[in-house]
Amino acid sequence: MQKTILITGSTDGIGFKTAKTLVLQDHHVLLHGRNPSRLEEAENTLSSKTEGGKIESYVADLSHMADVEALAKAVAERHTKLDVLINNAGVFKTPNPITQHGLDVRFVVNTIAPYLLTRKLMPLLGTPARVVNLSSAAQSPVDLDALFGRIRLSDDFTAYAQSKLALTMWSRSMAISLEDEGPVIIAINPGSLLATKMVREGFGMAGKDIRIGAEILTRAALADEFGTASGKYFDNDLGQFASPHPDALNLQKSEEIVRAIEAVLAEITQSDKRRL
Repeated sequence: MQKTILITGSTDGIGFKTAKTLVLQDHHVLLHGRNPSRLEEAENTLSSKTEGGKIESYVADLSHMADVEALAKAVAERHTKLDVLINNAGVFKTPNPITQHGLDVRFVVNTIAPYLLTRKLMPLLGTPARVVNLSSAAQSPVDLDALFGRIRLSDDFTAYAQSKLALTMWSRSMAISLEDEGPVIIAINPGSLLATKMVREGFGMAGKDIRIGAEILTRAALADEFGTASGKYFDNDLGQFASPHPDALNLQKSEEIVRAIEAVLAEITQSDKRRL
């Protein structure tokens, strides 16, 4: 049965490879990218490879919460149901790590944007649906002052690792809060040091076969083994469900992260209103 699947950050890397796999299986894939020309190129490339699959494209800069809300609204205007949301887009290293709101872009794109997008798309994500969040083997305890932008993290890896643990923490917290009344929410380490732009720029190495990541995301989106795995973490380096960082198993700490994310979003909203 054809499923409707939104993949953020799907103009290259794991996102594009996953989109290609799903399109070739005749699913209805919603592509997302920040760059319109690269998004158009990705859509054209995938359109030439399928007859049964459908493709749509959405432009949004996930470092801007207004764009995240606009993305959710645009998807909701065209669809009444979304079977799978894959929050794949991520940032590791960038020359401008601080956003216009004074936040670290790693927390904004890797943690806060997928949280907001998931919340905004929740009316489309029924009980059989799935939310697949791209986590990482790199997970470090979250400094809430860094998440709020009160201090700056000078090390790219530290910022990235904290943002990925924060993502893993809200994934489990949200899954528990929804119980059986919402989509399955899973955090996944797709595989360490895969051949992505992020790995090339951040570590100066080619990386392992990117199909490793695309294959596990496809399984997470479609396979029965993930249908009852809400709140769990899958470590593709081990090839199995595993324990994330201990902080992600601490519900009190995870709920604290959720409250912090909500507070940051409220601050962004107030700031944007003052600018109008």
